[in-house]
Amino acid sequence: MTTQGAGQAARVHAHLDSVLEAFGDTPVVAAMRYAVAGGKRIRARLVLEGARLHGVPEARALWPAAAIEAMHAYSLVHDDLPCMDDDDLRRGQPTLHVKWDEATAVLAGDALQSLAFELAAHPDGAQTAQARADLALSLARAAGGQGMVLGQALDIAAETARSALTLDEITRLQAGKTGALIEWAACAGPRMGGADPAPLAAYAQALGLAFQIQDDVIDVTGDANAAGKAVGKDAAAGKATFVSLLGLDAARARAQALVETACDALSPYAEDADSLRALARFVISRHS
Repeated sequence: MTTQGAGQAARVHAHLDSVLEAFGDTPVVAAMRYAVAGGKRIRARLVLEGARLHGVPEARALWPAAAIEAMHAYSLVHDDLPCMDDDDLRRGQPTLHVKWDEATAVLAGDALQSLAFELAAHPDGAQTAQARADLALSLARAAGGQGMVLGQALDIAAETARSALTLDEITRLQAGKTGALIEWAACAGPRMGGADPAPLAAYAQALGLAFQIQDDVIDVTGDANAAGKAVGKDAAAGKATFVSLLGLDAARARAQALVETACDALSPYAEDADSLRALARFVISRHS
């Protein structure tokens, strides 16, 4: 991560910490704080960079940046539950239901989801009521039954399907499970600035798919200590992935090509979008 990226991540974390400070000190709030701690803040950085490109002050952009991190954290908490992926480790730490219990994990996830909409619609965020409403509405669509939740449902169904998913089916699944929130994050800045989100939407669609392919690569080649979570689970479960269908080298090549597509989509912004290009390249070089 670059120095700029680290600074952005730190400011988003501080903002989330400040918001949650007002919630008091209950076990559920402690669990919420635990859930939003750590991580690379890739989605939040997409919000901040998209806002910068469209002249939106960072002080305003921090609200939707924090919103997407709250929504992402909720998805991870619920994804780790025994009824879902049943994981014990996340970001190198015990998953929330392991550290607390399943009920607290469900409630903390629910509270983080609600918090995400509160932050997206906060009056200190986007300057106009219309922009705030647009952020909240589009976040609901990206996170719900047309987006992330749909992708997760398709993923669960694939575990018991009679035949493995095809490449097109996996691409559709991951466009919801992973890609929808990444696209929302990239498009938040132009939405706040009243600009056309199409270039950043195209960037994010390619980036989201590259991100998931790299996740599949890490699951095959990664080390649990470096990844901060269990690896090899997809192969053990017999799940079709980009790596199992394309092969390791071809999957890596596909991810690289997608990053180039993402970078090309940023041409309207010229060199002003170099930080987003660097972020795209980071996505396929990471080990966690």
